[in-house]
Amino acid sequence: MDHLELKALGKINLGLDVLGRRENGYHDVRMVMQTVYLYDKVIMKQTKSPGIRLETNLFYLPSNENNLAWQAASLLLEEFKIQEGVYIALEKHIPVAAGLAGGSSNAAAVLYGMNRMFSLGLTDQELMKRGERLGADVPYCIMRGTVLAEGIGEKLTPLPAMPRCYVLLAKPPVSVSTKLVYEKLDAHETIKHPDIDGIIHGLERKDLGEVAGCMGNVLELVTAGEYPVIEEIKSLMKAEGALNAMMSGSGPTVFGIYDDKKRARKAAARIKEAELAKQVYVTNVHNAWRN
Repeated sequence: MDHLELKALGKINLGLDVLGRRENGYHDVRMVMQTVYLYDKVIMKQTKSPGIRLETNLFYLPSNENNLAWQAASLLLEEFKIQEGVYIALEKHIPVAAGLAGGSSNAAAVLYGMNRMFSLGLTDQELMKRGERLGADVPYCIMRGTVLAEGIGEKLTPLPAMPRCYVLLAKPPVSVSTKLVYEKLDAHETIKHPDIDGIIHGLERKDLGEVAGCMGNVLELVTAGEYPVIEEIKSLMKAEGALNAMMSGSGPTVFGIYDDKKRARKAAARIKEAELAKQVYVTNVHNAWRN
């Protein structure tokens, strides 16, 4: 197989709790992750000439060793001493630096693609172990679905699938540094922790209302405090019928959970009209690999 086209899907955090900071600077987290059907297209071709050539449709993204997708290809080329090379084209649709794991998902897709293209015979668990070296979200982006993430994000436990629903995503025009958000969170003495166990209970009962009602993200304390537009978007989503709305990851993307597609679309239109965000999508949850 010398040519592959893959879909690198984004994720949201239904719940994100930070339990503490380790001496090495990493944070212990407890999160419920969920794949959503918003994706980047990853095209991969085997080349006779060695090395990696990477192209992207966004001029400001690196196309060298500073790109996670490039690093993923390099990791396996070097480990397995592959003589051929690979061409990678990233057609980006997931907002960049948005708390949706776009870069991590690209890296996961490349690991998956390299394994198939060069017949390396690695299991998903073996790919996930290698993904840890690239970033905390990469193993999850290989697993996909509804998952409890613990440790620094590398301990993954599959959960019952998220009940059918619609997800409204809106990324306001601000940029957020994940590293700085976690550092500023450390300075807060009082943190209201989300009900992660409540989310899991709702998933077990297949109760969308309970899942949505228990959603929470401790990082909102920092990011939403600095960018009031996040709370504005959340409030508008809820006013337009969202069961709940929350920031994903370290932000700034906000998502709302809906049981009615028309309401989600109406909220999307209102967010655009109010010029709170230009990158606005109505999609659904997703629970399996699909090329």
